[in-house]
Amino acid sequence: MGMEALKGKRLVIAGSRKTEEMSAIIEKQGGTALVRSLQGLTLLDEETLEAPLRRFAAEGADWVVLTTGIGSETLASNAEKLDIKEPFLEQLTQASIASRGYKTTAYLKRTGLKAVVSDDDGTVQNLIEKLAEHDFAGQRIVIQLHGEPSPELERFFAAKKAGEVISLLPYKHVPPEVSVLTQLMEELAAGEVDAICFTTAVQVQYLFRYARKIGLEQQLLELFAGQVLAAAVGKVTAEALQLNGVQRYIVPDIERMGAMIIEVAHYYEAQGLTK
Repeated sequence: MGMEALKGKRLVIAGSRKTEEMSAIIEKQGGTALVRSLQGLTLLDEETLEAPLRRFAAEGADWVVLTTGIGSETLASNAEKLDIKEPFLEQLTQASIASRGYKTTAYLKRTGLKAVVSDDDGTVQNLIEKLAEHDFAGQRIVIQLHGEPSPELERFFAAKKAGEVISLLPYKHVPPEVSVLTQLMEELAAGEVDAICFTTAVQVQYLFRYARKIGLEQQLLELFAGQVLAAAVGKVTAEALQLNGVQRYIVPDIERMGAMIIEVAHYYEAQGLTK
């Protein structure tokens, strides 16, 4: 790969973390970095979490679905603050556990817990495919989420006739500034963006949610199918692009921000699209 594989290319960084490092990698390859954070802030929501956490510690569940490592750890730390950590962990021991992602698996190993179901690639769809082999009729399901509800999991358990589905969201996302979304949509429409680098699935959700709100979802999809390249840091973020109708995107084998940018450079170089 040449040192100017991104020459003349304008890459949007949709994240809010490590933007300086990402910008430096883009500029080293001759490109221009545009930071348009679609992440919003992530806030710990202890007050909302307390009641369902106490209920779980007291009543338990047939199945517990853990979707993030940090979220799982936060549930345990909040249970400790509420002086219910011992019954919380005991209920986890008695429940059947489903685990998504390698960080969640690492948390389970640290705590001596084992999952009945583990996904292969960290995506919700893969987890659902593994869960489909089990019977959930009439059972109580507790789902640990991170920042946003998961309608895919909720629809799955409803179709499986689960008795009750309880979501625990230790964190909640704060939407990005409308001015940032407006600016990015205007830049996209004006042809001033060549690629968008998404570092989390929620960034994809916020962008498409705003595009639908202002009636430009189809235009956004057409841009991604043509002049604008979508790049995802990993399979979970790529899944969000797929679910929103984006058919052309790239994702690196190594789920790292720097690897994603290098993958974008490889793409343009291979296509002979450097300016």
